[in-house]
Amino acid sequence: MSKLVTIYGGSGFVGRYIARRMAKEGWRVRVAVRRPNEAMHVKPYGVPGQVEPVLCNIRDDASVAAAMQGADAVVNCVGVLNAHGKNSFEAVQVDGAARVARIAHKQDIGQLVHISALGADAEGSSEYARTKALGEEAVRGYFPNAVILRPSVIFGTEDAFFNRFAGMASLSPLLPIARGNTLFQPVYVDDVARAAVKGVLGEAAPGTYELGGPEVKSFAALMRQMCDVIMRRRVIVSLPGFAVWPLAFGFDMLQAISLQLIENKVLSRDQLKSLGTDNVVSEGAKGFADLGITPERMGPILPSYLWKFRPSGQYDEMTASARNLKGDA
Repeated sequence: MSKLVTIYGGSGFVGRYIARRMAKEGWRVRVAVRRPNEAMHVKPYGVPGQVEPVLCNIRDDASVAAAMQGADAVVNCVGVLNAHGKNSFEAVQVDGAARVARIAHKQDIGQLVHISALGADAEGSSEYARTKALGEEAVRGYFPNAVILRPSVIFGTEDAFFNRFAGMASLSPLLPIARGNTLFQPVYVDDVARAAVKGVLGEAAPGTYELGGPEVKSFAALMRQMCDVIMRRRVIVSLPGFAVWPLAFGFDMLQAISLQLIENKVLSRDQLKSLGTDNVVSEGAKGFADLGITPERMGPILPSYLWKFRPSGQYDEMTASARNLKGDA
């Protein structure tokens, strides 16, 4: 275990999968997070002492540099879906990304992998898309040989996408969504981790890779598939942007009026703008094929963690199996 990788945001949804895979590769893993005491779940990914959470604030030069000291490679997984407090889109996705790349260059780090997002666009309608693109530009400016990954919406056991809507569907006969015609190309979290590991190991050529799964579906179609998995019949109500705008505005104002004490975790105006653009891999873009990775389909994976939203949890599948056996008899 002579090699060391620092993973900023390594205890989060994507970061933990990268940390686990890097530990399996025999690397020492330094997980740089704001609250190390809340990141202890990463320690069992390796042998004692192999995976260690350390304190780091990506908005601070000294903190980022200390977490990177002595590393052979760096992965930046830090991003925000909703600006909250000091963690604005600009501070995290532009300045933070630039800081990691600048310090990585200064410390002569061998490999840098930056996790961005599909749809990153300096001219995009949402601040999220614009700052993701500006962050990529800063990374390339300081570290031209960086590997930049742009995943579509990511699914997996701890995701905030299917879990969130499955929870809503388990409580109401109606499932309202905004802009249901928007297209997505969901990608499995461990496939994104595999791509990041390729970058760390130097097995991926420098450049930008757009990561999408093998299926392209509309937002509404994804919700129907999810409802089938959780065995609930629900009416999917797709609302146009203008109809949802007042709701998003209200939640944003609640966050502002509460002086950031109440975070908008429902729907922001910026997220609504993002939903106005399809989230699929661009034609001709480098992707999984260029990395030698075959991405997983949603079908076999969604039931493995969404079963808890079924009416009787894991017992629904047992009941269905028993019913089929009785029918065969």
